[in-house]
Amino acid sequence: MTGLLDQRLGLKRALLLVVVLISALATSQVRAAAQSFAALSEQLSEPNGDFDTDNLISNESSYLHVVPALEQGGVTGGVYIGVGPDQNFSYIARVRPASAFIIDIRRDNLLLHLLFKAIFGVSRNRMDYLGVLTGRQTPDRLDSWRDATIEKIVMYLDQAKPLSAAALAANAERLHDAIKKMGMNVSERDLAAIDRFHGQFIRAGLSLQFQSTGRPAREYYPTYRDLLLETDRRGRQLCYLASEDDFQFVKGLEARDLIIPVVGNLAGPHALAAIGQEIGKRGEKVSAFYISNIENYLLRDGSFPRFVENVKKLPHSDKGVIIRSLFGGYQLPESVPGYYSTSAIQKIDELLANCGSTRCRGYYDLLKR
Repeated sequence: MTGLLDQRLGLKRALLLVVVLISALATSQVRAAAQSFAALSEQLSEPNGDFDTDNLISNESSYLHVVPALEQGGVTGGVYIGVGPDQNFSYIARVRPASAFIIDIRRDNLLLHLLFKAIFGVSRNRMDYLGVLTGRQTPDRLDSWRDATIEKIVMYLDQAKPLSAAALAANAERLHDAIKKMGMNVSERDLAAIDRFHGQFIRAGLSLQFQSTGRPAREYYPTYRDLLLETDRRGRQLCYLASEDDFQFVKGLEARDLIIPVVGNLAGPHALAAIGQEIGKRGEKVSAFYISNIENYLLRDGSFPRFVENVKKLPHSDKGVIIRSLFGGYQLPESVPGYYSTSAIQKIDELLANCGSTRCRGYYDLLKR
């Protein structure tokens, strides 16, 4: 009897040791992944640059109009590259890449994406995510909202009460904890900037608009609510928060550290070319590259040829495309009446063929077929 008891105690000790070892291994893997995420972001980045907007949300109301063209062109998988805020997540949800890089000249954009990543990490579903992002009270039975339409979610949040000061402070603390665990070199000043960005979402709620420094929002800028409810050219609501499956796909990439924020100028000496080297090292190819209207600025300051040289260094499939935005004055087949912006795609190979030298001297030259 004593021998049997000893055997059982020995078995329990062995099982406990296995549990401890598995736990330690899992913890070390999480730390290694965080260090890899942080190290890759730092390795690819350039010094901080300037741009005169907070860019917390997009001002491109036409952003989903390119989706049918992406589908028709078979743009799927591979690696996604984009600039700016969470508009990228809607393209990622459509393209379903294996990984993504978000590159922007401002370090503030990297900090904003750390906030998004942290909120994805603490949120179960879309309602939970938007509740944390906007500081609004969410329903008790969150799981019952999985299949809710985006209109229903928006309507609920528009009527929801703001969280108490204590609840907001508790949310900020857990988001800070999540960000610190990412392994990034984030200072107290960075955390204060992240809190400032989050505070703008909380104060404005779904009525938040794109803002330029020292200038009021223009009347044609969409609200965050507008962007959530926006449709493609076929009338489909395809924001990443319009579908739980799309939200969970992006959340999964974030959880696996596969959306890497990078600080860099698209025409700079390091970041974009380094992203290309990383993609090549993995044996992967770029499927979609969202650049908003940045080419316009690069053409103005004379750095556009350097951008083209950087694009040449990106391994890309023959279906790989540039997604760009144009504002006012340009009438294209893709333009839709009532929209100040026009969103369009162009094959990367076509861009390089048309603008591989100094042939492109203005923004409209980029669009010549």
